[in-house]
Amino acid sequence: MNVVFVVIVVCRLAYVEAGAEAQGCQYYLNSIINPGPVTHRTPNLPSLFLYGPMLDLEVVPERSLGNEQWEFALGMPLAQAIAILQKHCRIIRNVQVLYSEQTPLCHDLILNLTQDGIKLLFDACNQRLKVIEVYDLSKVKLKYCGVHFNSQAIAPTIEQIDQSFGATHPGVYNAAEQLFHLNFRGLSFSFQLDSWNEAPKYEPNFAHGLASLQIPHGATVKRMYIYTGNSLQDTKAPAMPLACFLGNVFAECVEVLRDGTGPLGLRLRLLTAGCGPGVMADAKVRVLERCIYFGDSCQDVLSTLGSPHKVFYKSEDKMKIHSPSPHKQVPSKCNDYFFNYFTLGVDILFDATTHLVKKFVLHTNFPGHYNFNIYHRCDFKIPLTNKKGGADSQTEAGTLTTYSKWDLIQEHIGHPMEKPVVLHRSSSANNSNPFGSTFCFGLQRMIFEVMQNNHIASVTMYAPPGRAAILEQPKHLPSERPLSAPPTTTLQI
Repeated sequence: MNVVFVVIVVCRLAYVEAGAEAQGCQYYLNSIINPGPVTHRTPNLPSLFLYGPMLDLEVVPERSLGNEQWEFALGMPLAQAIAILQKHCRIIRNVQVLYSEQTPLCHDLILNLTQDGIKLLFDACNQRLKVIEVYDLSKVKLKYCGVHFNSQAIAPTIEQIDQSFGATHPGVYNAAEQLFHLNFRGLSFSFQLDSWNEAPKYEPNFAHGLASLQIPHGATVKRMYIYTGNSLQDTKAPAMPLACFLGNVFAECVEVLRDGTGPLGLRLRLLTAGCGPGVMADAKVRVLERCIYFGDSCQDVLSTLGSPHKVFYKSEDKMKIHSPSPHKQVPSKCNDYFFNYFTLGVDILFDATTHLVKKFVLHTNFPGHYNFNIYHRCDFKIPLTNKKGGADSQTEAGTLTTYSKWDLIQEHIGHPMEKPVVLHRSSSANNSNPFGSTFCFGLQRMIFEVMQNNHIASVTMYAPPGRAAILEQPKHLPSERPLSAPPTTTLQI
């Protein structure tokens, strides 16, 4: 499998292909203001002048790794971590995004800070930070409760770890990896045995059956892990911390409401937390349930979901040629507009004349898609129906989720009658797309955008025939994404 290197420019992805073999794909994340890679090194020039000062970070077990300016907290959404990297791109450079191209749900999504020896492991499904790994302690300074236990002057020896963190349970020896793991709650240190000059003494009957090691003096830490709970192997991404809400509303799940012919609206289970001076300390996550329907006015949506992150006015409709409407070639005098709710993973399209909802777009935010990292993942559930015994006979055909694959969906609801529309995205600044085309299939008043690995990139739902007639809505395909035009901050109705 080819490795793909991608440079993130704001929210856009530019790329350079490399022919190396790997088990997944990777991007390189750098901001446009980041200087280019060093092509020549003077042998006697200190690394400080090549890469800048070494990061000095505070370790908080079972919680975070960071400093006064920023913090990577367990449970943090992927988009927020990338936003930190982009904001501090002059200090944190050469960041890789590692993922499995064919099976993105089977392996963690990883941000690899190669210059600083840090990996951020995100859960493949909910895309929240699960594990923080420091795999090269020579590239970073680490402290606990304000006191350094790893720096250029202090080696992270077993004695130093014991002095900084105190006593803990006997360590665990992994013979296959030749690693000795010393575990605290939410924090683990790994020592490499083959790097020791003196062979360690293994005592299997130590402390009433607990296996332990007599570790040689001066043994240093090879890796450090921050996670939730008592076991690194069994850890899961925690719930989003209160500090990550930042006044935003997030969707825990989105259920599609429908009848026998197709979707009618959305039922959203929302999470929010208090914000403002003096509120965060006592804030609690609140769970809200809201419904929006086709035909709702923009005022209805604003009162239900709050203000969108951005409003985008469509300037053109490249998919209008696929509409069966006889007026499809007539230019519109005004433009439809989107409400973009990035933290919900939802777009809502309003008719320019009636200002009523005519379309919903749900985003899955899979890596390897052109829109990756623009939206948070929308964890949706769509009931599917299948016609049996006649046009009026409907049977349940299962539930489509964010993680369903297209071939399984077709087994439940049948194959589309028409061939798919091939969708190739590109921006005006960069006509290249490293991820290739996607395919759009229409079934039950829904358009499924399918990636080449058979996963769903987005689902576009349009209004029932009765309301579609009122809205004068042609069929559109998901190319009308609000991605390339500049944001509009005011809505004129």
